[in-house]
Amino acid sequence: MSTPPLPPPLSPSLCFSHSALLAFLNSSRNLIDDSISTNLNALSTPSRTSPLSSSSTDPNTTIRQPHPSQRPILRSACDTFITTVLFPSWQAREQLLDYCTAIAQAPDPDDPDAAAREAYNRAGEARVESKNERLDPYSGRFFRKESRAEELAEFCERERVVEDIVRERSWGVVRSRCGVALDEGLAEGRKRPWARAFQKWRDDLRTERGDELD
Repeated sequence: MSTPPLPPPLSPSLCFSHSALLAFLNSSRNLIDDSISTNLNALSTPSRTSPLSSSSTDPNTTIRQPHPSQRPILRSACDTFITTVLFPSWQAREQLLDYCTAIAQAPDPDDPDAAAREAYNRAGEARVESKNERLDPYSGRFFRKESRAEELAEFCERERVVEDIVRERSWGVVRSRCGVALDEGLAEGRKRPWARAFQKWRDDLRTERGDELD
């Protein structure tokens, strides 16, 4: 069974490095969510009974064991996987996106491109104002350069959409192997059945620790 990768230390420089963010997010998703069927198969219990009668003595008869995807998984094994592997992986990715979203919304006095970007945007706006759109309809088009904070905010928003899709798919696989009773009574009336189960785990963990999950 895969082990969740350790999240990188949180820092503003990490957030502004989209390649570093994607490296962790993709690594976590690949190891845990994209491989969830393999991870669950590792928990399956091999059949202890032979499909053949005990009176069969034909040495040429092959005993076929069920495929791992068809073997039963103990509820306790499912619960352990969910609470020690799956949900902590989701939590680590969510904490990273929450932190970087906060960085994107905070003042960014250290933006190295701020002066050049401001000059470019001012020049572009002045150029548009000096043009006659009746003579040249395209002269009024100008696409301002976004700040790195704005780009970070858009990045985090996109990755949250991806995260919802990944979780929806993973939870569907878990429910199919471990039973729909996993979120029974939690998902009623909700489009995202995994959300309530995940939130309940977070609440239980918060109560156990006696603090809040950031």
